[in-house]
Amino acid sequence: MIVSLSRQYLNRFDVPVIELVDTAIFERTSSTHCASCAFCNDACCAFGVCVDLDNVRRIEACADRLECYLGIPRHQWFTEQYVHDPEFPGGTYTRTRVITGACVFLNRSGRGCLLHAFCLAEGVDHHLLKPLLSSLFPVTAEAGLLRPAAEVADESLVCLDGGLTLYRGARDDLQYYYGDALIRELDRLETRSK
Repeated sequence: MIVSLSRQYLNRFDVPVIELVDTAIFERTSSTHCASCAFCNDACCAFGVCVDLDNVRRIEACADRLECYLGIPRHQWFTEQYVHDPEFPGGTYTRTRVITGACVFLNRSGRGCLLHAFCLAEGVDHHLLKPLLSSLFPVTAEAGLLRPAAEVADESLVCLDGGLTLYRGARDDLQYYYGDALIRELDRLETRSK
């Protein structure tokens, strides 16, 4: 069910805006803590991810250190295609490259996102480098609607139906991007949907 929120919530980077919520985020579940999962082999990273241009610039600002950490030349990180889309911070996005069947930033000798791991190693908030869509996954915000990602709707997400609700899994990241007021309203909706 789609529910209107009491007001429009701006992302800390202005967009995407949230003004509606699909209550399926309070009902569907997934294995939230990827590091403890032993069955999916990071299947959700197989296609890469959209990265807004502002995020690309933040990544490029630490490219020397990141390139050493990754062992992957910076010219292999992103596709050369840029798409104008007002729903992305900065109004433009590109995608991470897919190399040998997965996102270039996937940790092939372990688990998870190397951008996230790099931030932890550097003492940097991972939200500054890890793409917004990756941080919120498996929820997403599009056209004002906070909803399950497409991989939930089409049942292709390997880790569905276990662990926390989609909302609980993304709650801390939603709080970072949208603030306490949105979380208070979502918490109330979550209570009502039980």
